[in-house]
Amino acid sequence: MKMVRWILGRLILILNAVFSPKGLAREADKQQEVNNEVKKLALYQFEACPFCVKVRRSAKRLNLPLETRDAKVSPWEQELIEQGGARKVPCLRIEKENSDIEWMYESNDIIAYLEKRFA
Repeated sequence: MKMVRWILGRLILILNAVFSPKGLAREADKQQEVNNEVKKLALYQFEACPFCVKVRRSAKRLNLPLETRDAKVSPWEQELIEQGGARKVPCLRIEKENSDIEWMYESNDIIAYLEKRFA
């Protein structure tokens, strides 16, 4: 089963690279505003997870330079478990204006949030 997952994961990554979406075009000053806002976000993910790929493709479509953190790597995995509450990906870490942190799970919820905020 592990081998099947590995093969499917690599296939997903290849297809994602071949059929990569185009980014949204914005004026330079608007894109700079978006870039500054996106610095408050971080996506905890696994590289070949289909739901994580779905979120990354949406971020690319919206031209969001979203920081990704591999949840298999020790410091990010520990932070996700301790602060987010579960080792489940994708998970979007959102730093609010008042310095509160929100942890958003579920790819569809994350995509809806990104589209509402940045589209």
